[in-house]
Amino acid sequence: MKLFLFTVLVMLLNACAGQSKIDSQAIIVAAERPDAYLSQLTGKRVGLLVNQTSMVGKTHLADYLLENDINVARIFAPEHGFRGDHDAGAHVNSEVDAKTGIPITSIYGKFKKPPLEMLQQLDVVVFDIQDVGVRFYTYISSMHYMMEAAAEAGIQFMVLDRPNPNGRFIDGPILEPEFRSFVGMHPIPVLHGMTVAELARMIKGEKWIKQAQALDLVTIPVAHYTRNMLYSLPVAPSPNLPNDQAIGLYPSLCFFEATPISIGRGTDFPFQVLGFNDIALGQFEFSPESRPGSALHPKLEGKVLKGMDLRESQQRGLNLDWLIAAQGQFIEQGISLFDRADFMDKLAGTDQMRKAIEAGHSGAEIKQSWQAGLEKFKAKRQPYLLYQ
Repeated sequence: MKLFLFTVLVMLLNACAGQSKIDSQAIIVAAERPDAYLSQLTGKRVGLLVNQTSMVGKTHLADYLLENDINVARIFAPEHGFRGDHDAGAHVNSEVDAKTGIPITSIYGKFKKPPLEMLQQLDVVVFDIQDVGVRFYTYISSMHYMMEAAAEAGIQFMVLDRPNPNGRFIDGPILEPEFRSFVGMHPIPVLHGMTVAELARMIKGEKWIKQAQALDLVTIPVAHYTRNMLYSLPVAPSPNLPNDQAIGLYPSLCFFEATPISIGRGTDFPFQVLGFNDIALGQFEFSPESRPGSALHPKLEGKVLKGMDLRESQQRGLNLDWLIAAQGQFIEQGISLFDRADFMDKLAGTDQMRKAIEAGHSGAEIKQSWQAGLEKFKAKRQPYLLYQ
């Protein structure tokens, strides 16, 4: 009987997986729906907030718009740069695109928000960047500042939407105002389950930017998309999220950035492993090394680390068990796990999660503590959703 039930369960799971795959193939991202937006850009001076994920088939959005006689006047580059070849946190310079001659302005270097006079030379800014649905992934912070700049300049802001590969999950503490930073700007959970267009609608509707009521916001939705679909990203969203596995583990493993533990920067499998040199977190061995464009002088560079290989892990969403286990091992050795406590609290959006882990609470207890906030968030976000 047990074997029969197990066989049925496997068949159902395989059927669901097959359906998700079929659905994801039918998805048409907004950039690939030119009839929905090209006419709105004709005759206008267009600015683009884009990166390497901003593709229309095999053509970059900037090139595609130029081929369709759209006046692309300026490109704004977020973290990792216009071509996506800068390491996390690396300074991004302003330059000129060699292929098109269009000036590029970094909004991840000298300033996060372009000057008013620059925006006043445009009629509309188009945002088209693949996000991963995690609050501390900074593309949504760049979108926030550009929305605010567009509102202040009195120009339109258009979002070409893309699916959220972590859209099935809503989890984590709600950000508290005192922990607001570029890695967390909005009172939303770590996993918010929204696309960038939905989030843009919420940022405007909840007045999270200055002059929100003045912003002319246009959102172009994804066709044939629902929130529970599995979506495999055709282009890596950043150098250290090279595949679906890294993207699925990112919400859980990014917290280790605030600890001495390596998550694989400087290897072929970033955000897919855990390791440390002084404490064996497991039997898997790896050594981080410097890699231009993705990990210059990574944490624990050149050291032999022992830890866990998570490349086959089926874990998705937000898992606290790895943090809690590491905390226990570090306490035994008299070492502090959260050696960058301030950064940990910025990533979490609160200091309560770190303090609960340090106090020895279980993952279930910690998750229960933020359920009331999640329920309020779900209700608040409802008017801004584009997909059910």
